[in-house]
Amino acid sequence: MEKIVGENNLKLEFTGKIEFQPKAGEKDPDTGETLYPYLADVCQGLVEAVNLAINLKRPLLLEGEPGCGKTKLAKAVAYEFSKRYNNNLKWPYDDWYIKSTDRALDGLYTYDAVRRLYDAQLSGIDSEKEKIQDRLKDPDHKEYIKWQAIGKAFKASQEGKRAVVLIDEIDKADPDLPNDLLLELEGKCFFVRETGEEIRIQEGFEPIIFITSNACRKLPDAFLRRCLYYHFEFPDKENLRKIVEARMGEKWSQKLTNKALDSFLKLRDVMDEERGKFGKKISISELLDWFQALHLHVPQKDVEQLLTQRKIPYANTLLKSREDLDIAKSLSGDEDE
Repeated sequence: MEKIVGENNLKLEFTGKIEFQPKAGEKDPDTGETLYPYLADVCQGLVEAVNLAINLKRPLLLEGEPGCGKTKLAKAVAYEFSKRYNNNLKWPYDDWYIKSTDRALDGLYTYDAVRRLYDAQLSGIDSEKEKIQDRLKDPDHKEYIKWQAIGKAFKASQEGKRAVVLIDEIDKADPDLPNDLLLELEGKCFFVRETGEEIRIQEGFEPIIFITSNACRKLPDAFLRRCLYYHFEFPDKENLRKIVEARMGEKWSQKLTNKALDSFLKLRDVMDEERGKFGKKISISELLDWFQALHLHVPQKDVEQLLTQRKIPYANTLLKSREDLDIAKSLSGDEDE
């Protein structure tokens, strides 16, 4: 474990090195989720952007095609910090997957007013009335408040920890949410209106916040001015090969991987030409699904022969509309099937 130095004994740096990432297929001990290494080095300037956000204490806004790795970055940073700074103990991390109905408050905390009303009605008659009365008398309302991603990060700051937070797909939200969120992030505090409690960030322990957007809606200028920005470009063939090899491990030869990538990139180029600038792009996550389908359903000795055919095998992992499938059929000469 590296020594932590700097202001308030907390100088953090993200290296993006694969040695600080999980091995392919590793299981999260808490959730059982299958983990894979995050290859930050395939994205030029990404490591620098992350470290600028950490040091300047600004949110990092991430844009790029869906499935390009925006959402996974925050967990990759938290995983590396667990390895380097926290003796392999989990670094504080939380995420907020935005819904169209969300408000800024939903990222801070929720208050169970219905339960409190129910407790108030039963406080004199329930067999556990003593416990209920204790809950009702608690000035902090701990039993009724549930901290959400940003609220948890503020609380972690009070304990001397710089939590990592993902705010995913902020462009889905009501147009007012980004600017409303800025009030808490810029002010470094918020109030729990039900109790009047002030939750304030401890100086030097600001959360490390990653915000993703698919650019479905233009974000407010005031919000953009307060963020740093990084755009994920689609990787070239060499970097795609690195991504596939990190996911597939020793399951495939480099020759076979290159042949499959040639087929994939040709299909992606054709689909771009047919669908135009605003059509759905075939994503990296779909590419990995395709490789997994080939691995699970075709003996490796037969894959190369399968890829020489004009028809794309397991095209339904890559193409997600009737129109796209029809284009693929026309390319393979199967229009009449």
